[in-house]
Amino acid sequence: MAEQSGPDDRRQVVEGILREAGELLDAVRGFDPAPLLAAADAIVGALRSNGKVLTFGNGGSASDAEHLAAELVGRFARERRGWPVIALTADSSVVTSIGNDLGFDQIFARQVEALGAPGDVAVAISTSGSSANVVRGFEAAERTGLRRVALTGRDGGSLGRSAEIHLNVPHDTTARVQEVHRVWIHALCELVEREMTA
Repeated sequence: MAEQSGPDDRRQVVEGILREAGELLDAVRGFDPAPLLAAADAIVGALRSNGKVLTFGNGGSASDAEHLAAELVGRFARERRGWPVIALTADSSVVTSIGNDLGFDQIFARQVEALGAPGDVAVAISTSGSSANVVRGFEAAERTGLRRVALTGRDGGSLGRSAEIHLNVPHDTTARVQEVHRVWIHALCELVEREMTA
């Protein structure tokens, strides 16, 4: 039978998570903001040229891709028109048909080929930087002429190495990387809204 932890043990778990998250955010505050600003500029450039943003990832990163799309299609902090941002994770019929017919590693690449155009922006999110389907989607974005932004963790993996703009959280814990990614997504939304509504 599993040993149950007491209230003090549980409190320590929570405090440890908050401490580690806070320490990582403090460390990230010292990073060069240039890649984040470049990512915002790329998105603004695409939207001003009647282009769009295609965003994708797996699991929690899929949720982050959908969050980015929700904030920019709907609203983040300002009343304004909606912008064309598509999360390639959200259409279950498309994702499952591609996965079934062409293979799971093609679920994003095929959609990028179908929906992407030169001057659009691909925002790929992978905490490992090595998710095969995300990397394939990025390769399709490069072939199609999209600008390429990657949000990664660890050492960035092949996704980070192939990115035009790379936002990397050099940490090995997936949850901590995702927490920073969420902050960066909010920062991107704030920067894009400020510029697009100025």
